[in-house]
Amino acid sequence: MRIDILTVFPEMFIGPFDYSIIKRAKDKGLIDIYIHNLRDFSNDRHRRVDDYPYGGEAGMVLKVEPIANAIEFLNKQRSYDEIIFLTPDGTPFTQSIANKLSLMNNIILLCGHYKGIDERVRELFITMELSIGDYVLSGGELPAMVVVDAITRLLPGVLGDEQSALSDSFQDGLISPPVYTRPANFRGHKVPDILRSGDHNAIEEWKLQQSIKRTQIRENKKNNNEL
Repeated sequence: MRIDILTVFPEMFIGPFDYSIIKRAKDKGLIDIYIHNLRDFSNDRHRRVDDYPYGGEAGMVLKVEPIANAIEFLNKQRSYDEIIFLTPDGTPFTQSIANKLSLMNNIILLCGHYKGIDERVRELFITMELSIGDYVLSGGELPAMVVVDAITRLLPGVLGDEQSALSDSFQDGLISPPVYTRPANFRGHKVPDILRSGDHNAIEEWKLQQSIKRTQIRENKKNNNEL
């Protein structure tokens, strides 16, 4: 899989993709991640990529030309399954969307910044808009990292246990059950006896009930917060 990321601040990606699961996936050749500086596609001699918005609103807006130049440059080299804009008003990013994206060959992630991007970029090039939450960040770089991480761990061969990603929270619409490891007794807090029983059917039933319980508690908290 190949992911191309368009950003005004490529330096922000130094480090996050060089450790843990993403690094392992890159080393195995399971994913290629390319970071592109939008300033390299600017027509301005000072490499400017933003300008004042029409209408007099405060803040700066990313110009259409550098983004168009970058996307068209990449499109000439290969076809892309999705061109994704990370934005607070996009579709909420979910596990099911991560699953869908992990099956694709090539995607572009566009990181907004400043006040936003020229609306014509969205009209002409963007095929999907994603949000990681109902809040505003300084730019789309952190959301892009989140999306890349969620996708990468789903790729076959990335995780040591092929079933690990399939048992994550939200894969079946439920939150994962509690997990325990040694010691069996920590300051009087014991691992549930059922997990040490060796009865696999009973353990699976316990896990399912715990997942249902945790999911219901989460939904209740969510509903209360929305009141």
